[in-house]
Amino acid sequence: MDAATKNHGLQSSVLALNRMYMAIHIVSAKRAFCLLWKGFAEVVSVEDGAYMAYDFDSWRETSELRREVFGPNASDDWIRSVEFQIQVPRVIRLLNYDRVPKNTVKFSRRNVFLRDENCCQYCGNRFGNGNLSLDHVVPRSLGGPTTWENIVCACLRCNVRKGGRTPQQAGMQLGRRPTKPKHNPLLIYQRRSQKYECWNQFLD
Repeated sequence: MDAATKNHGLQSSVLALNRMYMAIHIVSAKRAFCLLWKGFAEVVSVEDGAYMAYDFDSWRETSELRREVFGPNASDDWIRSVEFQIQVPRVIRLLNYDRVPKNTVKFSRRNVFLRDENCCQYCGNRFGNGNLSLDHVVPRSLGGPTTWENIVCACLRCNVRKGGRTPQQAGMQLGRRPTKPKHNPLLIYQRRSQKYECWNQFLD
């Protein structure tokens, strides 16, 4: 395993649950391992329909045994130290955290792009972040607020074409009505991946 693979594993995502098995947020693998090592969290693994809990040492032994018996899985991430390899868990439970998630979603440029799946809401094409902008459906000059319900992802060309007009005034069709997402857009985006499909049972 080269340095790039190792670093990639540390940057993968882990779903954190509170003590009552309720999803609260996403942390990096690096943060998850710090919590496990200090005894503040445990790994939660669903095996044959049952929840299994592991501390750092037992997870290390279990993940190494799985690798020996079943071989590496393409959807798994691994971290390699000088003395051992350990699989990156997908879910951890914080042992002393009882707070209930507030279900508040931060309004940000990145979250709008994720909500709209990097698709311009006027032409329907998908672009990289560098070729996208945020557009006020009802322009600020007409009293339009900067909110989830009035901001959409737009490519640079469509944004210039629309200018300081409403879509109707510009003769443009809005792909879908913008709304505030119920969950973190990053979480919604990642849970579609096979790598993170085990998150669904804690989110639905």
